[in-house]
Amino acid sequence: MESPPPVIISVGTTRPIHYGIVLYPAFQALDAFGPLEILNIVSTRHLINLSIIASSKEPVSTFCPPGDHNPLTSQCSQSVVPTHTFSSPPADLEVLIVPGGFGSREPYIKETVDFIARVYPSLKYLITVCTGSLVVARTGILDGRRATTNKMAYRKIAEWVPSVEWVPKARWVVDGNIWSGSGLSAGMDVVLAFVEKVYGKEEARYVADAMEYERHTDPGWDPFSKAPSGDGAGS
Repeated sequence: MESPPPVIISVGTTRPIHYGIVLYPAFQALDAFGPLEILNIVSTRHLINLSIIASSKEPVSTFCPPGDHNPLTSQCSQSVVPTHTFSSPPADLEVLIVPGGFGSREPYIKETVDFIARVYPSLKYLITVCTGSLVVARTGILDGRRATTNKMAYRKIAEWVPSVEWVPKARWVVDGNIWSGSGLSAGMDVVLAFVEKVYGKEEARYVADAMEYERHTDPGWDPFSKAPSGDGAGS
């Protein structure tokens, strides 16, 4: 596919430039890498600076400790090296992405939760993927607001944080400047919808074509809402 000329964003643009993603132990790989691949492609045509933020600059792993979510004690994981820490974050964040994962339920991510609560007021947009909405819900930011989450974890999450207006059938939900996607692959659909809003329909189409990804453009398309509402496979 022949690429159109790059788009140069001028100084003073209203489009966001400074993006960040928070990571914590046992985050879900696709929740992070799906949206980041979209940003990688957009960044070839629009100016984007990305920060990867965690509790330290040590690599953050998707590894799930042995237990209910890793009963075979499989050693199958990937790690990402952060660029910034929660105690020394970039000063100019405009968009923050929060992935889900089995770690989203754990008390050890309190530092992640506190960081999101601290920076949210200065953000232009907050995007959650899968049970990343649970991480944000734990801050209180979603109280009284509409959001969605992974449908296999839906029932437990809705019971855990009843102060959120959880939408049971949605590929993604937009409430003000908060965009929440359903499970895993839905992260690509919610971020492509965000790209369409911010950069235009043609840009979103170009990115999806470049990824050879058949995107879903209806936020209400959600066949997985009929999945078991427990806490099984998926994040």
